Amino acid sequence: MATQVPHPPTLCSRFHRASELIGRRWTGAIIYVLLKARCRFATLRDAIPDITDRMLSERLQELEQEGIVERTVIPETPVRVEYALTRKGRALASAVDAISAWAEKWIELQPEPERRPAKRKSL
Repeated sequence: MATQVPHPPTLCSRFHRASELIGRRWTGAIIYVLLKARCRFATLRDAIPDITDRMLSERLQELEQEGIVERTVIPETPVRVEYALTRKGRALASAVDAISAWAEKWIELQPEPERRPAKRKSL
């Protein structure tokens, strides 16, 4: 008598694509900050430790292409550019809140290494 082997669970293609998009390095942090307020580039960079200008620029472009972030150019002198979440991006709030709650319960913070003061050049 042959035994039936249950079908292995399958991965939902939409879930996989979403987790790959949102799970990219820095993307969650960008969305987290933009859920708090629309921001200029420098504000985002300052809010996210260790992100480079290049990486922030790349991630913002990717999120804009996906319709998650909108870029608004404000024609002032000097020109001002702000980034904000679209409706699609704001729909991630409950997912980000769930991850935040999980992190609060399960993630221990590592002590930050002491930073040495920058050496001054002698004149």
